[in-house]
Amino acid sequence: MIRIEKLRLTYRSAHGEVHAVRGVDLDIPAGQFYTLLGPSGCGKTTTLRCVAGLEQPSAGRITVGDEVVFDSDTGIAAPSYDRNIGMVFQSYAIWPHMTVFDNVAFPLRQLRPRPPRSTIRDRVLAALSLVQLDGLAERPAPYLSGGQQQRLALARALVREPKVLLLDEPLSNLDAKLREEMRGELRELVTKLGVTTLFVTHEQIEALTMSDRIGVMHDGVIAQEGPPMRIYDHPDHTFVADFIGKTNFIRGTVAAGEGADGYVAIDTPMGRLAARARTGLKPGAAATVAIRPENIHRADATVADNVVEGVIRQCAFLGNLLDCIVAAGDHVLHMQAHPSVGLRSGQPVRLRLPRESCIVIAD
Repeated sequence: MIRIEKLRLTYRSAHGEVHAVRGVDLDIPAGQFYTLLGPSGCGKTTTLRCVAGLEQPSAGRITVGDEVVFDSDTGIAAPSYDRNIGMVFQSYAIWPHMTVFDNVAFPLRQLRPRPPRSTIRDRVLAALSLVQLDGLAERPAPYLSGGQQQRLALARALVREPKVLLLDEPLSNLDAKLREEMRGELRELVTKLGVTTLFVTHEQIEALTMSDRIGVMHDGVIAQEGPPMRIYDHPDHTFVADFIGKTNFIRGTVAAGEGADGYVAIDTPMGRLAARARTGLKPGAAATVAIRPENIHRADATVADNVVEGVIRQCAFLGNLLDCIVAAGDHVLHMQAHPSVGLRSGQPVRLRLPRESCIVIAD
């Protein structure tokens, strides 16, 4: 439904050329909820705006449905209003001088030929019902709450029944509680409609909980792409592991190559660790072991493999968990545990780093 091929966008600034997007390739099938995730300045919003027709790429090809909307080789560059897309901006872009009804009706009134008034009314009321704004059609748009304004922007994007929905950080202006509620509502709505959705965010939780697939962007390229669980549990690069959730990085040297069980031995300042192997690792090569804090556990006396000894430096109570920093020699490890385990600052501790949770990643 959305295909992006070798997309590039370069612009000039006072400091020279800036490569905002560096050869992005995406293939999003019909009905999929796809998220571009990354920090500010990584190129995710620029990519979205290229699909919307709000930015002119320097090179590449963009297809929406069966229609090529941009192709640098042939000179095709369809305007935004001819791309059959709906878009929700970060600021919502709601017109304050219009009512709720008129905001939603605006895209239909711009069509040529314009639909009959009765058709416009029926489609606007249907869109408002879809986003649970029934009965608010005549209310001035500024008198809506933040969550209602977000729903209004979504209704306006959907009223034309677009092939593709583009969402540019639409939840970022909501408070934490409302943002959590709207994540579920938004995902449920687009699933019900079956509309292909390209979503841009820098919030990891939004990406992990809402997406069918995630593309993690860094410096204008997609560093890794895959289902949320694959991205979280099997990061390919230190950037991906560090950006999504908390991660411990333990640098060392390969002591023994991949065994028949698929694990490799790494000598580290904390001792020898077994970790899930990457192909091509040879003895003597530098390696980085990554493990999530929630995967580190206290070890009893019977456990000998992948054990690290240290002292708890800090232990913060966060309600549903303890967030601890453990000093192991000159290095520190972050771990999380249930409050019932009774960890406290200054306590010596033996930690087990399960080898199935340790992975070797590329720098």
